[in-house]
Formats: sequence, C-alpha cells, structure tokens
Amino acid sequence: MKILYVCNNAYIPGNGISTSARNIVSKLKELGEDVRLLSCENPDPDGPQPDYPLKKFYFPLFQPIIDANGFCYASIDRKKVRKAVAWADVVHIEEPLFLEKAAIREAERQGKPITGTFHMYTQNILSEIPLSNSRLSNHLLMLDWRENFYNRCTDIQCPTPTVKDLLEKYGFKSRLHVISNGIIIPDEPVKVREPQTDPVLLLSIARFAAVKNQPLLMEAMKYSRHAHRIQLYFAGKGAYEVQYRRIAEKLYSSGILKYKPVFAFHDTAELKELASKAYLYIHTANLEVEGLGCVEAIREGAVPLIGKGKHIATSDFALDDRSVYDVHSPQELAEKIDWWIEHPEERNEMSRRYAEHARDYDIKASAQALVEMYSRACSGFCRDDAVVH
Repeated sequence: MKILYVCNNAYIPGNGISTSARNIVSKLKELGEDVRLLSCENPDPDGPQPDYPLKKFYFPLFQPIIDANGFCYASIDRKKVRKAVAWADVVHIEEPLFLEKAAIREAERQGKPITGTFHMYTQNILSEIPLSNSRLSNHLLMLDWRENFYNRCTDIQCPTPTVKDLLEKYGFKSRLHVISNGIIIPDEPVKVREPQTDPVLLLSIARFAAVKNQPLLMEAMKYSRHAHRIQLYFAGKGAYEVQYRRIAEKLYSSGILKYKPVFAFHDTAELKELASKAYLYIHTANLEVEGLGCVEAIREGAVPLIGKGKHIATSDFALDDRSVYDVHSPQELAEKIDWWIEHPEERNEMSRRYAEHARDYDIKASAQALVEMYSRACSGFCRDDAVVH
C-alpha cells in the first residue's frame, strides 16, 4: 500500500505534530508499507528531506510569532502536490491547513481516498490572538474544519477517546478510530530509578506557549509546604521563555524557592535521562489533544500530575485521581505535589506502575491499527456514516 503523508513541516524540533509524523512514518515503513512525505523542506541541509519537498511560506508581520511557536507553513507547489497524490493509494492529512486543502482537492480530482488525524483543537490555532476564548470563533472554525477537511475523509484517527467524543458531538460523518499517535517503547521494561530526596525534581516538558500554561506550576509554589525542597525544571523553548524566566526568578529571589529554576532545551535522549530522575512530571497544558510528552515521561518512571479540563485529553493517561488536578487551580496542584512528596513509598510504587502503563501506547500497535484503517479506506473506497468504536 502506498501512503502519502501530508504535513506542513515534519522537521521542526519540539513540535508534537512533526515528531508524531516522523515516528509513525518510520514505523509504517518497518511494517513494510510504502510511505512518502509531502512537506516543507528540512531547514537542516544535512538532515533527512521529505520525498516531495516544498518551500517555506513566509507570512508578513506574523512570521516571528509562527517561528517562535515552533511551526512552519509550506508553500503550495501544485505540480508536486499532483505528482505526490498520483503516486499514492491513500492520502493522509496531518493538519486542517492550506497545504492539506490542496492535497484534498487533488485527491478528489484523481479519485483517491483521503484519511486524516485530528491533531489539534481550534483553540490551538486561535490561542495567539484574542479569540481563543470566543465560543463563536471556535465553533465556526470547527464547522469549517468539519466541512472542508474532515468530512472529505473516509476515516479519521482520534488520538484519544476525548477527541472522538468531541467529533461525534460536532456531527463528523467520517469513520472515527481511537488510535494513539504512540511512543517508542524499548523492548525491555524501563528500570525505574528512585531519585534522591533533595532537591525534589519537578519536571515540565513543553513549548513555552500560552496554551502550555507553565506559570501555573510557578504559582503553585506559593502554596506548597515543600517549595524550599523543590527544583523546578522547564524543558523546552518558545515565544514566552523570557517572560517565564522572569516569573521564576522572582520566586527564587523572594526566597520561595531555595533552588533556582532551570530552563533548557534538550534532545530526545537528554529528555529521557531527565524524566528518569524526576520525582514528578507536571503537565500544566490547558489545551491538548493527546500530549505524548507526558507518556514519554511516565515511560521513564516519572509520576505525572496532569491538569484536568474540558479540552485536555492528556488526563486520560492518569491511573487515578492522585495524578489529576483542576488545571485552573494552583492551590490544588500544590496540594497534590505536597501529598506525593510526603508519601515517597506510594510515589515509588506508582513510578513502576506508570512505567508499565506507558507500554499500552506502543507506536508499533498504533502503526498496525493505522494500516488497518488505510486498508479499509482503500477497500471499495466508499463513504458511509458508520462510526468505528
């Protein structure tokens, strides 16, 4: 089966969609599928390149914001789009954006089945402008996505049950499949290392963006009984880094924190090492479709605390209520942090359980489920209103 992945950019470090696309394409190839990528060219000339490379599109005025948030829009080369679609048996779209719309139109013109993944909420697009909290704006954008992108797909990958429920609520007509984007799981179970008592390392891995909500963790330190024992570690980069560093510096200079918070960007191997040393992994995002960074951390034995809210599917990963908190309440987050610090034996037991739980999200299983989805999309190539549960 020849599968074409359409993604604006598959080579941006720290971008969840691009990381997911690279990983799943690799696993599909391991399963013997013929997969090609239509994407913006890799800015690293020595790195891997997509099969159908596109030039980067520059938005006047807004480009610095787009770059700072770890994203890139590809310019549309209709000849390459046509050539890529002509090669494929099935076309898979990764985002509801301009490039994907061009690929959808060409696939329909050539009579090729289309599938897609629901990777982001409308709020992810609107979060950098004063419309993210507008119910009308988000509702209208969701209807646009439904009619102009996803209802033109035979099948949609929903990374979590929460996403599937949302698409059913909005009346999406495509078949819906709950399939995690998956993470790479080692053949041998991770040997969980119990961290030293002090400093108590609290790890957050995410872009420095408004939707990732890192200041909530810093605010929680004002309510924690153990703030003087805690080392905050923020792994990532993004547009809000300078602002977040200033907030953290005030906590340290005022004496609330004894250990200076760390801000740094790391590669995959370094993040694994950090997670294996972390006492807790704090997930503060108030908007997330799946949040595989959380699963990658618990794979290494970091016990998670995950914000729970209307548009946070990541909380689906929690094994019990001790690992979730109201994403709008720094006080509740502080209470949960303090409880785990005061109960190290429970933390060590749950560390082992979470490391094992992460194996449920093995990308090999996700790739196999996607192969079955693509096969169904190609078989007879007919739309129906059935929903896959």
